[in-house]
Amino acid sequence: MLVVIPDVLTPEEVAYIRQVLERTNWIDGRTTAGEQAALVKKNLQVPVDSQEGRELSQIVMRGLARNDTFSSAALPLHVLPPMFNRYDEGMTFGAHVDGSIRVIPGTGQRIRTDVSSTLFLTPAEDYDGGELVVHDTYGTHSVKLPAGHMVVYPATSMHSVTPVTRGSRWASFFWTQSMIKDDWRRNMLYDLDRSIIRIRQTVPDDDPAVVGLTAHYHNLIRHWTEV
Repeated sequence: MLVVIPDVLTPEEVAYIRQVLERTNWIDGRTTAGEQAALVKKNLQVPVDSQEGRELSQIVMRGLARNDTFSSAALPLHVLPPMFNRYDEGMTFGAHVDGSIRVIPGTGQRIRTDVSSTLFLTPAEDYDGGELVVHDTYGTHSVKLPAGHMVVYPATSMHSVTPVTRGSRWASFFWTQSMIKDDWRRNMLYDLDRSIIRIRQTVPDDDPAVVGLTAHYHNLIRHWTEV
């Protein structure tokens, strides 16, 4: 399931993040890549233990906390603190699958990476190339979004970033351990939640159909949750 989520951050938040990133020291992105991914990764990242990285990570986390679509699509149990990367001209990331386990910095806590997220921070017209390409059972999806918009997709998916040929592409990226491990079940729950929202726009909340579907949704979560 690939879900595009608009306006995770406000224009003011995006502008502030970019302002901070302008004066941040970037390092080789291969420092956080696994052995195989490092062979096809060519980008820059903000050090995860830097003051700027921690501050900006909290801004993204606040955006996620107020976004109902992210909650519905990912059903998050744990969210790895968001990180930040940069692709200048000629930089790219070849096809790879994200590592299955990540460690939350400073805690030693391990999380399973069920859902991958990319939050775009550069206006799409400011650079060429740099598309996130996700390969799944339904085909190949090329994603390039306005600044402040985000895409979430299963971390099990093969994906890549095409070479940047003009400008510079900045983004925040992170992983989520979902309460629902199985992507197909998350997909069904997301579709059910969206359907309930649409039905509630046309009939009262106390309508038996709304009550019954809502109960079914929550009982499925109870049945499938792995906490």
